[in-house]
Amino acid sequence: MDFTDISATETSRFGLSPMKTNTLLSALLIGVLSAAGCHKANPVATMSTPPAPAAMSQPKPAPPASAPVAKSRTEPAPVRTNKPAVMTAQERMTLNQSLSRLSDVLFDYNSANVRSDAAGTLSADVRIIRDILAGYPHQMLIVEGGADERGSAEFNLALGDRRARAAQDFLTQTGIPGNQLTMVSFGKEKPVCEEHTESCWQRNRRAHITAAP
Repeated sequence: MDFTDISATETSRFGLSPMKTNTLLSALLIGVLSAAGCHKANPVATMSTPPAPAAMSQPKPAPPASAPVAKSRTEPAPVRTNKPAVMTAQERMTLNQSLSRLSDVLFDYNSANVRSDAAGTLSADVRIIRDILAGYPHQMLIVEGGADERGSAEFNLALGDRRARAAQDFLTQTGIPGNQLTMVSFGKEKPVCEEHTESCWQRNRRAHITAAP
């Protein structure tokens, strides 16, 4: 803008002298220049380069696991018994003498139920059997089942088996080790009496305990 174009007429219209007019023009020029300087673009701030990320530390490898140390196992010492598995002739004779103290368990005709008197007999036998097995831990005992002569051989074999089992169950229930007991049925094939009377037949209806060879 050229401020020199302002005529004297214009200045005189506002009642300004030429000197005042020049002073006013100078002030206006300075103001315009100042305003122009304010509109200059601000310098763009220099962007600083971000710092490089710190190097990630690699995890240290775990030390190799040491091989497990085998623990020594101490095998239990075998239980030794004073009695050998094979008995001498003297020990066998002593065993048979102990077994001879046992009483046969008697049964009713065509029955394998343990009667009250048979239960008393078995209870007395238990004490003797415990002593025998304690002295002869390797010895097996046989429970033999028998029947009288009446009836077929097959029927009496089955009946003798039930009688032997009933006696064996009674013994194991009183604490006799079952692994030292076995059983066999002879039916009517091994009688202790051969008379044809009731008293003889009663003796053959039995469970008899003996030693295994």
